[in-house]
Amino acid sequence: MNPLTRRGFLAATAGAAAHISASAGASAADAGRRPNILYIMSDDHAAHAISAYGSRINKTPNIDRIAAGGMKLNNCFCTNSICTPSRAAILTGQYSHKNGVYTLNDALDGSRNNVAKELQKAGYQTAMIGKWHLQNQPTGFDYWNILPGQGVYYDPDFITTSGRSKHQGYCTDLIADFSLDWLKNRDTSKPFFLMCHHKAPHRPWDPAPKYAHLFDNQTIPEPDNLSDHYEGKARSVAAVQMKVGENNTKTDLKVEKPADLHGDALRKWAYQLYIKDYLRCVQSVDDNVGRLLDYLDSEKLTQDTIVIYTSDQGFFLGDHGFFDKRLMYEESLRMPFLVRYPAAIKPASVSNDIVLNIDFAPTFLDFAGQTAPKEMQGQSFRKVLAGETPKNWRKSMYYRYWMHNDPDHHVPGHYGIRTADYKLIYYYGKPLGMTGSFPPATTPEWEFYDLTKDKREMVNRYSDPTYEVVIAKLKAELKTLQQELGDKPVSD
Repeated sequence: MNPLTRRGFLAATAGAAAHISASAGASAADAGRRPNILYIMSDDHAAHAISAYGSRINKTPNIDRIAAGGMKLNNCFCTNSICTPSRAAILTGQYSHKNGVYTLNDALDGSRNNVAKELQKAGYQTAMIGKWHLQNQPTGFDYWNILPGQGVYYDPDFITTSGRSKHQGYCTDLIADFSLDWLKNRDTSKPFFLMCHHKAPHRPWDPAPKYAHLFDNQTIPEPDNLSDHYEGKARSVAAVQMKVGENNTKTDLKVEKPADLHGDALRKWAYQLYIKDYLRCVQSVDDNVGRLLDYLDSEKLTQDTIVIYTSDQGFFLGDHGFFDKRLMYEESLRMPFLVRYPAAIKPASVSNDIVLNIDFAPTFLDFAGQTAPKEMQGQSFRKVLAGETPKNWRKSMYYRYWMHNDPDHHVPGHYGIRTADYKLIYYYGKPLGMTGSFPPATTPEWEFYDLTKDKREMVNRYSDPTYEVVIAKLKAELKTLQQELGDKPVSD
């Protein structure tokens, strides 16, 4: 055998060292393997009720672990702020007008392609556990265990391929239990994609018994615009039936409303009741996020697993005097999105790039080494997670809320555009329940906000001549986005 040259010896030594390093537990990215994906999503959890996002009203130490070990997205937005459509957008990578899920009443066609089907084809083992809320049974998942419809907090029913059965316990704990059971019994020869979907903290905000008295002796700080009276805003917004106190039910508040309280006094009283139950529900979500993270740590899966925490949309926490979501205001539009993947994401990093829920599916596929199908309208933001803003990344986003026939909340149909600095909203639908004169549904009502000066969206500057040129440009860009995305405007 010929003796090794010095160059050959060094090359052989380096190769052996690399092999030893990989076999000693290198990350999935280093070893060329595809990462596991653990997608944890709650329902109606506003970013400003997460301490990693600077919450003034609660602490979420386990959710914060994801932020500390990865990236916080400050400008992640939903494209239609209501449960069923947002979930469909996340799965299909498409806007409502493309996937056919416009409102709470629409079912997701199971024959449609989705991210789980694509990951299955790529060799992933897939599971869906918790709140599904898309009417038809899940497709694309090797295993599923879902709540019927909205589900309940206490002793809920769950549905699997074997049928429907009741389970004793608190819903948030059970969803984590089932997720852990699946993880422990999965096929370890394959990477996994697990969607763990919590019902909490959705209305009616029923907390776990152990947290029933959390915050009892505290006064939760109020938002500075709890007493918004909607001066200068669209008349259809002022008519919305999501006002704290006035539109809360006994089921929400757990007690009867005092007959002698009205207006701002009623709002202040009701806020303390509903927000405490909301935060109590969040506390259980945070606990169970911690259980899943602890499992990854104990099984040495942390390095090889992308972990996401998000919500299906934002939520009003008394902001503008509202609860619920639907409107295009920031608190409803913004989704929390925290993601950790030690192999590729810098700890404690932050991005201000605009990311949408239709981008989730293409991003997961990108990390799995797959190209997103052409029908997906979203874009992979893998480079964003690496700390790089891709060339030609979006500078604006398009939003549309379709459920203008909702008899409970009276929110008008509307669409709009948001950039880094501005927001323009067009209300085209007549909300039900309004009395007195109201313009026909085809007559527009507009709102415009300068987010650089008015982050709380308190002053509608649509009629301010100072912004005439800016508004004209936004209207043109709005039309362009609609054309590019294949949506039709209500009127010109």
